[in-house]
Formats: sequence, structure tokens, C-alpha cells
Amino acid sequence: MPKFLIKANYVGEGIVGLQKEGGTARVKVVEQLCQSVGGTLEGAWYAFGDHDLYCIVDMPDVESVAAVSLTTNASGKVTVETVPLLSPEQIDAAAKLTPAYRAPGG
Repeated sequence: MPKFLIKANYVGEGIVGLQKEGGTARVKVVEQLCQSVGGTLEGAWYAFGDHDLYCIVDMPDVESVAAVSLTTNASGKVTVETVPLLSPEQIDAAAKLTPAYRAPGG
């Protein structure tokens, strides 16, 4: 299954909800959200800095992770960014491809 990094920020009432429910409860919600589209939550970590929560998820396809992103962002209480993750083997395969490209000005 494709693997993704989800970077989340709690916004407005979402922060209040996190304080009220706690981090563990919110991660269980994320786990259930992933399962509802056939995916799994590999792990979740709260952090300081640009994002409040980082999750590694396995999803059946890009449509599933897009649905999770759309649903979460539509709440207005959490914003998410989704980053596709590639294995070293996938990079090896990509390195063997020869795309046609001309650099600007070249």
C-alpha cells in the first residue's frame, strides 16, 4: 500500500477540542478515519513548530488519502498537508527511468 506523511494543524475550535479530548483520543479518531477508507495508521506524533501532528499512514490508493484530506480540511478545525512517501526501492526504479527534459535556457 502507498505510504503517506500527513502533517496536521489544529485551528480555532479544533485546538479547544484537542485540549478537551486529549491527544490519545484524537489519534484514535485518526486511526478510525484511516480504517474507514481501507487504510491503516502506522504512527502518530505530536510536535512543536510548523505542525501540531505528524502521522504516517498506509492507504490503498491516492483517492483514499485525498478523501481523508478533503474530509478533514472541510471540518474547518484541522488543516492537513499530505506528502507521498517513497521507499528506497521506488527511488531506485525512478533513477532507472530516462525522462526527456531540457533545463531552462539550456
